[in-house]
Amino acid sequence: MPTFFEKKQIVTPGELLAEGDYIAGENTYAENKKIYAARIGLASCENKKVNVVALRAFYYPKVGDIVIGTVLEVGFNGWTVDIKAPYTALLRASDVLSRPFKPQNDELSHFLDTGDLIVAKIASFDRAHDPQLTVSEPGLGKITRGQIMKVTPTKIPRVIGRKGSMISLIKQETGCQIILGINGVILVTGKRPEDEELAMM
Repeated sequence: MPTFFEKKQIVTPGELLAEGDYIAGENTYAENKKIYAARIGLASCENKKVNVVALRAFYYPKVGDIVIGTVLEVGFNGWTVDIKAPYTALLRASDVLSRPFKPQNDELSHFLDTGDLIVAKIASFDRAHDPQLTVSEPGLGKITRGQIMKVTPTKIPRVIGRKGSMISLIKQETGCQIILGINGVILVTGKRPEDEELAMM
């Protein structure tokens, strides 16, 4: 008997996920040998068990979003980046170098290494391909100073405030520069560590 979703497809409550010899797992329920989604989230099936990971818990990428990510791996022609999403993101070497990548000459870890933090933009993303990042615009690239704060992605609009009022007030009172990653990661950069701590309170 079939499943009615692709791997990591977003599903909604009440949506039919599987029929037949399947087990209802996390955030799903069974009725008449059919498995349905109980919450909005990403569906998966492993060993005949159907699960839905609630969307609230993580960030779902959209083209144009500014995100703050951590380099997970240095590859042959780019980097794999954790953006706190169900998918790892890819950053191409040519995007960082602003010129054609030459594997025989360019040691990628000299530019970005495992554990480095970056501010990037989602350049492309669809269900068939992992998110592609770009750092070629002003204000994007490797993070060299400041402090990182993490919140649930759904709380980012609250941090921004109505028409940017909350974030503007924090900047004004502390003198810090603040970059809000839509993925729930926030970079606070001030002249002094005390200013950064104040902005993060």
